[in-house]
Amino acid sequence: QVQLVESGGGLVQTGGSLRLSCAASMNHFSTNTMGWYRQFPGAEREMVAHVIGSGQAYYKPALKGRFTISRDNAEKKIYLNMTSLQPEDTAVYYCKAVRPLGPYWGQGIQVTVSS
Repeated sequence: QVQLVESGGGLVQTGGSLRLSCAASMNHFSTNTMGWYRQFPGAEREMVAHVIGSGQAYYKPALKGRFTISRDNAEKKIYLNMTSLQPEDTAVYYCKAVRPLGPYWGQGIQVTVSS
């Protein structure tokens, strides 16, 4: 059974920063690729970033430089540091266990950037 719980979302002003956290309850976390996704109203979820077990990260190209994904294998957590937030970043953000265990999704957390 895999459980993913996101935290850290909320309301922030344009140009601000937020740090999302995802706590994972799962075996073999340290070798599992994990990711952050987001979903805009009426749209499908899109990948924000993935991080493999070693910590190497992959990003949606348009977000690289503003968003940073990281993980703490000892704590079984992943993080998403978001900077220079814009109203168009407003979305529900999801944590995902990608592979080999996956896909599993968290419940999602709202991020709202006010203009």
